[in-house]
Amino acid sequence: MTTPSAIQPSQLPARVRSFLAAHTARDADTAIGAFTPDAVVTDEGRSFRGTEEISSFLRHSGSEFTYTTELTGARRIDDEHWVAVNHLEGTFPGGVVDLAYRFTMDGALIAELVIAPR
Repeated sequence: MTTPSAIQPSQLPARVRSFLAAHTARDADTAIGAFTPDAVVTDEGRSFRGTEEISSFLRHSGSEFTYTTELTGARRIDDEHWVAVNHLEGTFPGGVVDLAYRFTMDGALIAELVIAPR
């Protein structure tokens, strides 16, 4: 079993970094390019499968709120598994949350992303 190790966010895979930047900028067209065609994203217990569902999720997720996002940490689990931690503050219920974005890679693309409170 591999022990997760803290890394600098700049050490995350390129596609993860580009996804995070595009997602923060609410640029769904760029963000969707980071995923495999059959990828799965899970957020708030709901799963979105394939680029069409994921694209819709990216376009609408959190759109009813105003918030800021700051990438505050990252971990490498192994060559396929990475975690990025974002700190959000805004007008959503509770107003503050740290979310872990757990990525599973398939080569250079994201095959799975699970977003959950840290």
